[in-house]
Amino acid sequence: MIKFFIFFISVIFSEPNDQIIDEIVKKMDMNLNSENRVIKSKMIIHGRRTSRTIESKSWIVGINKAFTEYLSPAREKGSKMLKINDKLYTFTPQTDRIIQISGHMLRQSVMGSDMSYNDILEDKPLNDIYTASFEKEEIINDRKHYVIFLKAIEEGLAYPQRRAWVDAEYFLPIKEELYAKSGQLLKSTSMSGIRKIGERWFPTIFVFKDELKKTSKGTEWIIDEIEFDVDIPESIFFKSNLRK
Repeated sequence: MIKFFIFFISVIFSEPNDQIIDEIVKKMDMNLNSENRVIKSKMIIHGRRTSRTIESKSWIVGINKAFTEYLSPAREKGSKMLKINDKLYTFTPQTDRIIQISGHMLRQSVMGSDMSYNDILEDKPLNDIYTASFEKEEIINDRKHYVIFLKAIEEGLAYPQRRAWVDAEYFLPIKEELYAKSGQLLKSTSMSGIRKIGERWFPTIFVFKDELKKTSKGTEWIIDEIEFDVDIPESIFFKSNLRK
């Protein structure tokens, strides 16, 4: 009887309940989201034969405003991207044109990378747009991870379903699989280079792989500098700023 009781108690506490899973997702959101941030980063796009690196600086406020200026190489320098709510605009100095990215164009690759424009637009807290359920625990590199499955509660998301391996200490989705509504695997991601910044754990290396591209070698997004909760002028997000 005592052995059964011990076994019963261990089962209850070994598998997180809905309330605990909800807290896990909230902690993930707390780590990954902020009121605003300024990021200097580089994107390394691995091709079949060579790789290329694109450096940029981004100013982000909440989930509705983001402005990115590309700094190098020379071919990309001066290109800009502006997100205002659900609208996304791009500018390239070679054409001197501002283009609004919408509809099917949102699925297109950003500068030949494994990231799409949809990946840039969808920046809402996970807890607002998905319900989460616990699948299992898994040890990766001697660290415990919660494997959770996320299902969209909002229509029109680029990834209606996703599976995340959440580090039990950092509360970050160290690995993710992103699926279509049909269950087809569309993209896989991973994160590393975890640092404690203020009260949050934050990754500095992200890897994206488009699973629909058989020739894809993946894209690394590496954060060189990041500042959270800094003052960002409203003028950064004026549409006219794209041509300056």
